[in-house]
Formats: sequence, C-alpha cells, structure tokens
Amino acid sequence: MRIITYNIHKGIGGRDRLYRLERIMAVIEHLEPDLVCLQEVDHNVRRSRFDNQPKLLAERMNAAAIVYQPNVHLKTGAYGNLILSRWPLLTRHLLSLRVREKKPRGAQIVVIKTPQGPLHAVNCHLGLSEWERGWQVNHLLNSALFHEGMHLPTLIVGDYNDWRNRLKGDALATHGFEQITSPPSRFRSFPAYLPLGSLDKAFYRGGIAVHRAFIAHSPLSRRASDHLPLVVDFDISHPHREHHEANGDGG
Repeated sequence: MRIITYNIHKGIGGRDRLYRLERIMAVIEHLEPDLVCLQEVDHNVRRSRFDNQPKLLAERMNAAAIVYQPNVHLKTGAYGNLILSRWPLLTRHLLSLRVREKKPRGAQIVVIKTPQGPLHAVNCHLGLSEWERGWQVNHLLNSALFHEGMHLPTLIVGDYNDWRNRLKGDALATHGFEQITSPPSRFRSFPAYLPLGSLDKAFYRGGIAVHRAFIAHSPLSRRASDHLPLVVDFDISHPHREHHEANGDGG
C-alpha cells in the first residue's frame, strides 16, 4: 500500500507563484497512491479561482472516501487538511490543534478499511514554534478521538514544521512511535525547488511493515508547490490481516 503526505500550498507554485492545481493533480496521479494526506487545500477562495479543491482532487483520484478539515476561515472560503482514500472509512474525526491566538491548525483521525485490515491514520499540520508543536502532539496523542483507534496499526503523517527534528524524541517516542523519515538528511522536502528542511514527516506504531519511504523529486513536483511530496510504501502485518479476513472483511 502507498500513502503520500503533501502540502500543496493551495495549488500555487513555490517559485512562479502561479495557481495551477493541474500540476498538483499530475504529481499525485503519477505517484499512484492509495491514501493521500494533503495540507493547505483551498475551498472557495479567490486566490484559487474559488475552486472546490477537495471535490476536484477527489474526482481526479476517483476516491472512495474524502474528509476535508477547513482550519483557516477567510473572507470567502477556507483552507485546511484533506484525506482521500481508495477504500472506505470506518471512522472519521476532526481534531482542533489551535493554541490560543496562534493560526488555527488541525488533525484528521480516520480508520480506513484497507484490503489488509483496518488502518488508523492521522493527517496533521503543526505550528511554527517548537512549544506549539509540542503541545499539539501531546494534545493529539492524549485525545479521546485518537484513543479510539490506538489499538490498531497507526500512521501519523503531515507537515510537522519541525526544522530541528525535535519531535521524534518527545511524546511520539514515549507513546511507542518510530520515525519513518530518518535520518532527516534523506527526507528534505522544503522548499521544493532547493530542499533544505525535512518538514514533512511520518511516524508509525503497531503492525506496520515499512518497505520504502522517499521524497518525490521531479521537475514537475519542484514547480507545483513549495513542498515536495513524501511517499511511504507499507503493509499491515499478517495478524491484523487475518483478524480482518476472519470477520468477513477481506478484500
């Protein structure tokens, strides 16, 4: 199975500043993901021609399930996180990660009915300051919404804004999560045209076997957004798969 996390910057290129959602779609389509976790997705905003980006992206991927989380509300419309899945969802939750007067942030928490068994997945976009990110991760991991699926194989992906790679040894490690995107030097994703920072990260826990993880470099991805996509290829381990199939949900 393949998951990607990608800050699409509202479909605006990182260098040319042109709105071209078609470029984002082509990048995603080329990667052939099963699960797509996006950040900075516009809905009904002037800068992106008042497009319904969640709908357009879902139609292009032919998604079976879509979850949109509008975090930042503007004069018209909003922007936020988007999950697209090739498979149906068993549960879906939206969790606010806003800290006082800071820009609104959020996390989407879903359980996906994959052919290999249920997968607990989180798509998040964290804040710009270290203390803010620390609070947000702790708030997520201790929330009742997250605890509903904590017994399942779990992936937490997104734009962490963690330039110094501090979160790996904090609450995530305490809760048993391992970082997929390590060492950071192999996963530089920002800025897209000359990547220096490993901002887009992935962590996992439970019955997940990670086969490959990489930043998707291409001439198009370097133009489409100010971030590059992070791609993770993985499988859910057999005990969970066998339990899923024994209950008649095998696919």
